[in-house]
Amino acid sequence: MKKWIIISIIAVLTIALSVIGIFYWKKIKYQREIEALSQVTEEVVVEPEVEPTYLYGIAVDSLIIIEGVVKRKQTFSDILKQYNVSPQTIAEITKLTEPVFDLKTIRSGNPYVMICNSDTVPLHFVYEQDKVNYMLFSFGDSIEVKAQQKEVINVRRIASGIIESNLWNAMIEFGINPIMSIELSEIYAWSIDFFGLQKDDHFSVIYDEQYVDTVPVGIGNIYSAIFNHQNKDYYAIQFTQDSVTGYFDDNGESLQRTFLKAPLRFSRISSRYSHSRMHPILKYRRPHLGVDYAAPAGTPVYSVGDGVVEKIEYTAQGGKSIRIKHNSVYTTGYLHLSNYAKGIKKGVQVKQGQLIGYVGTTGLSTGPHLDFRFWKNGHPVDPLKVESPPVEPIKKINREEYERIKNEMIESLIKADNELHKKYPNRIKPHTDRNIIKRDN
Repeated sequence: MKKWIIISIIAVLTIALSVIGIFYWKKIKYQREIEALSQVTEEVVVEPEVEPTYLYGIAVDSLIIIEGVVKRKQTFSDILKQYNVSPQTIAEITKLTEPVFDLKTIRSGNPYVMICNSDTVPLHFVYEQDKVNYMLFSFGDSIEVKAQQKEVINVRRIASGIIESNLWNAMIEFGINPIMSIELSEIYAWSIDFFGLQKDDHFSVIYDEQYVDTVPVGIGNIYSAIFNHQNKDYYAIQFTQDSVTGYFDDNGESLQRTFLKAPLRFSRISSRYSHSRMHPILKYRRPHLGVDYAAPAGTPVYSVGDGVVEKIEYTAQGGKSIRIKHNSVYTTGYLHLSNYAKGIKKGVQVKQGQLIGYVGTTGLSTGPHLDFRFWKNGHPVDPLKVESPPVEPIKKINREEYERIKNEMIESLIKADNELHKKYPNRIKPHTDRNIIKRDN
């Protein structure tokens, strides 16, 4: 009997211990699950921020964009009126614009953009002067007029080409901005006659190509060039000394020549360059594309630079006149002369400072004076604003830095030049078989 009692007690204890064990096991498991759940971080989905869209510096996501092109004979006022801009607003804008931009210069064919709100009420008007510059007119709470520029990115490039007919066509043929032909003609104005280029003359140039929104818009800085004319190499290395930037050859001599400040020594300016001057005889306004130097009759007149007499003639307005071609870029004119200096005739070469004539009052003139004119690439320019290019060679103090830049540039130019030879071996010689031209001082 005792035996069964003992067995029963043991069984009860065993069951009780099992139940307690199961209870504590479940409790511990539950606590562990709670702890695990507490350590789980809820994943939060963050929507990426949407960058606003800007046009001409204006956030335009919720605005209406209307693009247009200036039509023939269409004025600034005409454009704004078609978008219901009030006459009062147009008048106020016109007044604000006068010191910043001449509205009469708006050209047909140029693009414009009208930016409106969701109710098509005009907020901003943009007129593009060219690929870089634009005018921004705002019609908000206060009217504003701003002259702005698009962001321009410069990318350095090396380009090469061969002359078939002329420099302009060579640029087009080799995929170079044709404006480069003008840039090179000015750099080499005193070294090469670009009207006398020959077939198979060739060049390589290191420069910045300018981009706006990945679209090429122009030529930036020109760092160096090599131009082979009649199998002679002409180098142009850009360098700045004394805060003046110019181009120098491989010997450190300037490629440029200066002009005399004035063609006569004792005088005063009686009339300046103007696109609208009241003519003292004709009594109506007309362009005066020169500078008048008042001086006594017979005052000596000198050539402002080396060149060739291109014209010597008498005209009803200019009287006795001389025209001197200095190079492929610059030409000067001397009007109302009383007489020409001995030996001055068409085709004669003259030196800077050489006597070419004498002040007079021939032609349409109220008194003795010299009408002095200046042309750059065939277009009249103000003689008083023609920059005098540097002529001083590289100074000793700058020689080491110049040699470093020169060697770096020439290495790249020769490499580009030899690549051109590989493509056209029958047209140009390899660089090692050619001579380098040295400037005569």
